[in-house]
Amino acid sequence: MVLMNFLTFFFIIAFSIVTVGSLARKYGKRRYHPIAGTIFNQLLNFSRLHDYMTELASRYKTYRLVTPFRSEVYTSDPANVEYILKTNFDNYGKGWLNNSILQDLLGDGIFTVDGEKWREQRKVSSHEFSARALRDVSSRVFRENAAKLANVVSEAVVSDQPMDMQELFMRSTLDSIFRVAFGSELDSWKEEGARFSRAFDDASEITARRYVDVLWRMKKALNVGLEAKLKENVRVIDEFVYKLVLIHTKKMNDCEEGILWRFVKVSEGDPKYLRDVVLNFVMAGKDTTATTLSWFFYMMCKHPLSQEKAAKEIKQVMIMSSNNIQELSEEALDKMHYLHAALSETLRLYPPVPVNPKMCLSDDTLPDGFDVRRGDVVAYQPYAMGRMRFIWGDDAQHFRPERWLDHKGCFRQESPFKFTAFQGGPRICLGKEFGYRQMKILSAVLLGLFAFRLSDEGKTVNYRTMINLHVDGGLILRAIARSDL
Repeated sequence: MVLMNFLTFFFIIAFSIVTVGSLARKYGKRRYHPIAGTIFNQLLNFSRLHDYMTELASRYKTYRLVTPFRSEVYTSDPANVEYILKTNFDNYGKGWLNNSILQDLLGDGIFTVDGEKWREQRKVSSHEFSARALRDVSSRVFRENAAKLANVVSEAVVSDQPMDMQELFMRSTLDSIFRVAFGSELDSWKEEGARFSRAFDDASEITARRYVDVLWRMKKALNVGLEAKLKENVRVIDEFVYKLVLIHTKKMNDCEEGILWRFVKVSEGDPKYLRDVVLNFVMAGKDTTATTLSWFFYMMCKHPLSQEKAAKEIKQVMIMSSNNIQELSEEALDKMHYLHAALSETLRLYPPVPVNPKMCLSDDTLPDGFDVRRGDVVAYQPYAMGRMRFIWGDDAQHFRPERWLDHKGCFRQESPFKFTAFQGGPRICLGKEFGYRQMKILSAVLLGLFAFRLSDEGKTVNYRTMINLHVDGGLILRAIARSDL
């Protein structure tokens, strides 16, 4: 393992020196973004990767990192983001690089493919997410899981025990996505579901490291180091998912509704295709929501006045709606403007996908006047963008939900090319409202019933560098019933 790491560092240094010179000659007289470092710097800073890249973004709105054989361009400029995601959408796809890196974990799912494969999956998914039936079913499932989660927290309160809220959110959102999207009851409290979830998280971290490890293909071929661990994690994942697909497709004869049924129809029951669909939906429906909720409750603990303000709004809405807190209606949720703002502020600072890479498919010039070449990675950075003063003002790094509210206290939308947590343009997240609904229901129930604080106020909370922005080591909280306050 030590030898492989040494060879990786040596390889990157040698090739970066050669590449800087060769790219300078190759790029000639055209204008290219300033070089801020090499992929070697990313590897050295991997445990704090997004903060390192935020430091670079604060110096350059858009910059290049040199890697063997190409440049990687990272931008925090909303004009560039809009151009990449919307104006010249067809020229910026996932490309072969992203597909090859993500293939072992996510296969040919909607997050890894372009062209007809993407359009087909997008069309099927769009039909379901626009259906009222999905909204009604999902709201019922979210309320049921919120009640279950409240019972777990209540037990912890009675026994005066701390809880890993991130783990609880992961279990709850995993159960929700399987029930809503696949129509399958998943008792994720059991070891089989927990084993799948751990393997998925570990595989996600190793897959993210591939972006900065130029020797990953060699390690995969030799089946050594992290690539050997990834292979084992994918085996555990596949065993679980293929079993789910087999059980579900057998029941399909008596059921012609739901997201998975539509994909079964499109794919004619191809197990590999369905396996990829399931895992991409798990990535979208479990990790993104659970990580956002985790960071949201962390923010609530770090900013107790915001926590009390959200709890007060929830209580007032419930009184006006004459509604039980565990039977939240759509109308009640729509009135929770501060809660929606606080969740959005969390997404601004802790976006579930902290960096989103595309590949330039033909030579181009971005709105900032600089050029990019075919084959370059061109990525926008939601994590860094949320911390840029030129976008959000001098208080960009501070948690302030009020920035999302107008003078009447009503929630105010921002441009998706400024607030990039849900992408924008043709690839804008289909599950945006789905995710907000789930987060608001879980948050409203828990904050309406309990007050939360960090179990260890002195412990530093950091992220784990992986595809999604998990809290490293979990989020350990304590709660007290609001009736006891």
